[in-house]
Amino acid sequence: MAYQPMTLADLAGHLLRQHDERIRWKHVWEFFEEYRWAAAEQQPHLFRDEPALTGDEQWDVLLAAMAEHLAAQRDLAPPEWSRARVLETPWFPSSLPSKRMEALVSAPAAFRKHGVYLSARDLEAA
Repeated sequence: MAYQPMTLADLAGHLLRQHDERIRWKHVWEFFEEYRWAAAEQQPHLFRDEPALTGDEQWDVLLAAMAEHLAAQRDLAPPEWSRARVLETPWFPSSLPSKRMEALVSAPAAFRKHGVYLSARDLEAA
């Protein structure tokens, strides 16, 4: 069987099974790593399908922000499923004041739109 990179739907499954935040972030960074290594024509398929809900609204919205961000990088419309997932109260995953300020200033537009404040540097480091 040929290797298949992780999809956002796969990532949602990992997040659903794992409640330790550090491990959850490792899965997110692993998704980004696999996405970067996937063939260009395969990349849109990794975020196209709607992932199952994880049971945690913040993480569900994070998946939508990721999908919209990746679509924008390829000059594609965001997946329809991602549009409805928006937080009423902004989420700053980092508790460090300096990281929160950095995220407020540099979070990509798709993340800000969904109410998730991760710095662009955090996404690049993934």
